[in-house]
Amino acid sequence: MKGIISGIRRHSLAEKHGIRVGEKLCRINGSEVKDILDFSFRATDSLVELEIEDESGKKRAVLIEKYPDEYLGLEFESAIFNEISTCRNRCIFCFVDQMIPGMRKSLYIRDDDYRLSFLSGNFITLTNMQDEDFDYVIRMHMSPLYVSVHVTDPAVRSKMMGSSAAEGLMEKLVRLADAGIRIHTQVVCCPGYNEGNVLEKTFKDLYALNPKILTMAVVPVGLTKNRKRLFPLRTFTKEEAGAIVDIVTEWQKKCRKDTGRSFVHLGDEFYLLADKKIPATSWYDGFPQLENGIGLTRMFLDEWSSTLKKLRHAKAADETVIPIGEGAANILGPLMESFNKTFHGNHSFLPVPNKFFGGGVNVTGLLTGRNILAAVPEKRRLVLPSMVLNNDGLFLDDMSLEDFRKRYQGKVQIAKNAEELLTLLTISREE
Repeated sequence: MKGIISGIRRHSLAEKHGIRVGEKLCRINGSEVKDILDFSFRATDSLVELEIEDESGKKRAVLIEKYPDEYLGLEFESAIFNEISTCRNRCIFCFVDQMIPGMRKSLYIRDDDYRLSFLSGNFITLTNMQDEDFDYVIRMHMSPLYVSVHVTDPAVRSKMMGSSAAEGLMEKLVRLADAGIRIHTQVVCCPGYNEGNVLEKTFKDLYALNPKILTMAVVPVGLTKNRKRLFPLRTFTKEEAGAIVDIVTEWQKKCRKDTGRSFVHLGDEFYLLADKKIPATSWYDGFPQLENGIGLTRMFLDEWSSTLKKLRHAKAADETVIPIGEGAANILGPLMESFNKTFHGNHSFLPVPNKFFGGGVNVTGLLTGRNILAAVPEKRRLVLPSMVLNNDGLFLDDMSLEDFRKRYQGKVQIAKNAEELLTLLTISREE
């Protein structure tokens, strides 16, 4: 276990003691360090001995005397110092199994690490955790955690996740909850497996642990075209999605009556597929699972509405095209029609078929650079939703934004949200 040092704060204790970028932290006071949390905990002592390995592999001891809460000044390349724990399950709905070959390596990692759950909000299954891992989570008070429940019925969970280790979930949740660890949960809902009465049991089991279980998210299974030799699954029909929206709405009403919170939330795709009204902002309880696609549409609608009120004296900018996933077309199309009438514009949301992943994937965030280039008209002003790019400016198919701009014969801009988008779609009347 070694933490690769990526930065040294100026005038820090680490700098004063000659520690350099590129070296590795091996031990603190004789103990190996698992991650950034373990490092922070052990580095609070007033006398700290660091074992540092230089780039040639030579190790040396660095003794630092400090105030108990004084910061050492070390920054690390990764928050995890040893190998990331990976998933050992064989879930029938696993999206990684359906990934298209030839994409960047990080997209094929089956991470199932409780540290990344706490630090980054990644969902974990709890199936690869041993007693010492639970003890570590509790000792370091890693709260909240994000847990992929999928279903609480032991037999169904074992079948869906392809592992006997998937059983015993409720005991693990109770162990964590009773120790003060709060938990966000998710259910990837698959037709014929964890819907109906099975889903209702899952809701009741998790709600019984409220408020220790903070939220329950229900998202529809995502299926790509790359499913040869994989378990046969299908997506939900409009009618099935509508039935799930209706029953979950009833559960939300009960929860809000009991506690003032919705507790259970649906992925936006359910409402879009069922052509049902998106819930009011208050029903999302502050959007605790926004990164999981819970409430993105409602947040966009709210931002769109509030921003329009600030632009009363503006006029439409030059014709602009905004590529979006096909799933959002029904709800975003009317917004732009109304905008164009009010501001005398000629902008459009352009639904882009996801030929890369297949027709079963219709969300904006999974559009690739090549999909968009194949669909958008040439020489138009283009505004890309930022969600189609990662932090390094890459699309899912590894195309860079720079390369995209070279290939597209028109102006390309980025909008992070509805406010930025509307700002780009308008100009003041004085201009």
